[in-house]
Amino acid sequence: MRRLAASLLILFCATVAFAQTGAYASRDEALKGLTAPDPVQRVEAIAWIADNGMPSDDEALRQRLTDENRFVRGYAEQGLWLLWGRSGDATIDALMAKGMAEMQAQQYKASITTFSEVIRRKPAFAEGWNRRATVLFLAGDFKKSLADCDEVMKRNPSHFGALAGYGQIYYQLEQYEKAIEYWRRALRANPNMESVEIGIRNAEQLLAERRKHSA
Repeated sequence: MRRLAASLLILFCATVAFAQTGAYASRDEALKGLTAPDPVQRVEAIAWIADNGMPSDDEALRQRLTDENRFVRGYAEQGLWLLWGRSGDATIDALMAKGMAEMQAQQYKASITTFSEVIRRKPAFAEGWNRRATVLFLAGDFKKSLADCDEVMKRNPSHFGALAGYGQIYYQLEQYEKAIEYWRRALRANPNMESVEIGIRNAEQLLAERRKHSA
């Protein structure tokens, strides 16, 4: 799974670069390209929209999460992450990159401070809340992470990353029924999340064992 994801990301980045050279001349052309018969054209359209599209284009990209071609589905998922991560403000985008670097370096306190500044400056930007929710989860502050997930859902109800995040938190809290509920919602938003399917199976097994011991 990790190898496939890495390959998809490499291919996606290459396609984004190609899209910038003129695979599509306009947003309207790219949106039409999302339903082209050729999967390569659909991938090029996804790449163009991920790099140049508007926030409202996420609905069109989400439709490709159920594409008949699995690579198109993978590109659509990566494209949504890229689209969601663009704020339209260079200063905010720089702060987002800084917060991500701090998170990857496990500098959680600094990362939380950076994403808090993103939220202060642009509270309507759902991904700022989502990134802070992620860092709070990694830092072990599940209560605050859940609160930030709530804020993400107010702004982007189809955010499968936040829905999966709820599941992770409730799983860690051993509230397996809630974990399963949110993971199923995540799969309804994006049916390609294999790790979520594994999480559901694990939670169902733990629930069955708990019920067996309490019987």
